Amino acid sequence: MALAGSAAAVPSVGRAANEAKIAMIMPLSGPWARSGALEQMGARMAVDDVNAAGGIKSLGGARLTMVEFDAGDSTEKAKDAAIRMLAQEPDVIAGFDGWLSSFVLAITEVTERAELPWLTQGYSDLITSRGFKYVFQSSATADTQAEKTLPIIVDLATKAIGHRPTKVAIVGDNSASVVSFLKPIRAHVLADLGLTLVADEIYTPPLADATSIVQKLRQGKPDFVLMQSTNVSDDKLLLDKFAEFGLSPKKMPLVGNGGHWCVPELMKLTAPENLEGMIVEVANWPGKAAADVEKRFMARTGEPWFGHDSIFAYAHVRIMAEAIERAASTDRRKVNEMLHTMDITTGPATLFPDGRLAYDERGRRKGADISIVQFQKGRPVPVYPASMALSEMVWPKSS
Repeated sequence: MALAGSAAAVPSVGRAANEAKIAMIMPLSGPWARSGALEQMGARMAVDDVNAAGGIKSLGGARLTMVEFDAGDSTEKAKDAAIRMLAQEPDVIAGFDGWLSSFVLAITEVTERAELPWLTQGYSDLITSRGFKYVFQSSATADTQAEKTLPIIVDLATKAIGHRPTKVAIVGDNSASVVSFLKPIRAHVLADLGLTLVADEIYTPPLADATSIVQKLRQGKPDFVLMQSTNVSDDKLLLDKFAEFGLSPKKMPLVGNGGHWCVPELMKLTAPENLEGMIVEVANWPGKAAADVEKRFMARTGEPWFGHDSIFAYAHVRIMAEAIERAASTDRRKVNEMLHTMDITTGPATLFPDGRLAYDERGRRKGADISIVQFQKGRPVPVYPASMALSEMVWPKSS
């Protein structure tokens, strides 16, 4: 197995007859490393679970193995990781992620040419808008999330406080997923909901100082703020600065997007009260069907919860194993064809809130829904959809 974060992976010497090899490329260094580490934990547990259940049975019990490469902190490093992976591990059958949409776009330019099936939880709609045949996007795309998130947030807020919010502010970076997310919001979603945009602050990550951003948002007096940052260090800076100006989530509703808002480390980097009440829209979160997996993950890793990043990686490994099992082959093209034709509601499908696993002709997961969690009593609690909600969303009465 390639060592995570190492300068080079161990070269392959040919696939063993009893081995089915998959790959993971993840940011394991740099500002997105914590999310990468959480995906790594979920992926490794899934590999162990597959092998503990007998491996790939249609291949005589072949063991599932995984090689790991570090995407680093730039698109160039992510692309280089994909090139090295293909050169050093020519017998890889399929792989997953890159995490940040900008990284996924760079990685899949390489994997597509190699006809290597690649799964991702990246949000940008561009990932599956290029006509590629070997890319599979398991999350709802950013534009779809944008279409769904604000109406749900407005409805939940109205239910909580008895009237509709009317003013919103945006703060976020200029990464690919954020650009995709905000495009339909600015184009029509705000107008459709009767929301007035009172501040729109975009920056290039990493964020050095959030003072001017928060000052402008404070002047606009929004009813809530869409927080479109993409890494934990920026999240911390923003939360700390909002709290400094008396605008913690318990006073000013803050709505984040993406699994980085739910990493346990964030609770250690900022004061717990700065995060309490934070609302986060994510593409996946463990529901009741994943209760056993969540319990085992927490016992295995010592992490306080099994969140967005870890469940996505766990699901992707299980999806690849399922496709290899059903294809009864280690041939990339046959596994890719199986990924395109599979339509199931069991096994790895139960790891998604909508409970279905099927990809359309573009590689987008059919019916992909969103989940919304809120930090309540020091941990993210699902509040939407109703099928997985463990609590109701709390919205400051003064908002």
